[in-house]
Amino acid sequence: MNEFNLIERLHNRGLISYITNEDNLSKLIQNNSISLYCGFDPTDESLHIGHLLPLITLKRFQMAGHRPIILIGGATSLIGDPSFKDKERIFNTNKNINIWTEKISKQISCFLDFNCGENSALLLNNNTWFNKINILSFLRDVGKYFSINTMINRAAVKQRITRPDQGISFTEFSYNLLQAYDFFILNKQYEVDLQIGGSDQWGNISSGMHLINRRSKKAAYGLTVPLLIQSNGVKFGKTESGTIWLDANKTSPYRFYQFWMNIEDSNVYYFLKLFTFIKTSEINKREQKKYIDNQIINDKSFLAKNITQLVHGKEKLLAVERITEFLFSKNITNIEEADFQQLKQDGIPFIEIDNIKDLQEALVLTSLAESRTQAKNMIISNSISINTKKIRKNHIFNNQDKLFGKFTLLSRGKKQHSLLCW
Repeated sequence: MNEFNLIERLHNRGLISYITNEDNLSKLIQNNSISLYCGFDPTDESLHIGHLLPLITLKRFQMAGHRPIILIGGATSLIGDPSFKDKERIFNTNKNINIWTEKISKQISCFLDFNCGENSALLLNNNTWFNKINILSFLRDVGKYFSINTMINRAAVKQRITRPDQGISFTEFSYNLLQAYDFFILNKQYEVDLQIGGSDQWGNISSGMHLINRRSKKAAYGLTVPLLIQSNGVKFGKTESGTIWLDANKTSPYRFYQFWMNIEDSNVYYFLKLFTFIKTSEINKREQKKYIDNQIINDKSFLAKNITQLVHGKEKLLAVERITEFLFSKNITNIEEADFQQLKQDGIPFIEIDNIKDLQEALVLTSLAESRTQAKNMIISNSISINTKKIRKNHIFNNQDKLFGKFTLLSRGKKQHSLLCW
């Protein structure tokens, strides 16, 4: 069916961590249109950027003519996946899970095409089948195919068992069987041949392939994408100030964009291969020129713009570009009121005020200066700006300083900013 080896392309982009029966899967994909799936448990109201790689990989398969299926874990999220977790998750209520399911489903719909013919994406919820099964049937028809010895020796479980302070509950231990049953049902009812996920899902995916082979005597396949770890050992997408969410109300598009602008230089071209759809040959050419005229900064900006548009859309990207131009190029011409709301959300520090004596007091209140004396010296040294305009003497605020009647941007040098919200 396909004119290229998709698996080879995924390898070239660094998108494959583990894969089963690679030769057979490559032949299957090249000669047939297959169905594949990835599961997402709604354990919060938003996905985060750690979920991007599986979503983008699903999109790559769809672009190659295959049918992606998203499985929302409405049932499994009631338990929570223990894979490589230090302790048991906090149980969520059915009400929260239902709300989160709706929000996450809308997020995912932006990445895949649900109306493109035979390979249109499909969104399912595993509550559909788990609500109909009883515990005795499950233990008899599923549990008997699994060895406790094998399950205990899985890395994700062993990590918890060897910790006397935590251990693992039977509830969490059963999660592996639940996800295996998901794969079995999808293979049986929707002819799903392949499950993808993060590399921490390898044990769960393997269990699903095992169950399909034992019960249906069919071959099934698994593929995992890498989990990205930053140089400080923190999982990619988690920062000192919190997780980078895909929901614009939890992480503003501006902060989302700045996260990508601040990645380590060593990751720029690797991430271009992982998160964008430009050809690897083009990325390699860019990398060869990275030290010419500071090209790497332009490529980092290219990466940030691509991913911001993919997640938040063109309109939000344009807002981010206006804010960036306002803060760093001192161009106030195109700034909009909604852009300040982004900045207030989590773009830069801000304070709510009704009245203020003068600029020196404002600098102290915003922590741009430690004292009025220091504030005075900074003003005299020409390092303070109000709405991008340099201020050379102490200043009493007036209505002209209040953009849209609400906002005043204070800046110390080029990179330290604070927002006054009147």
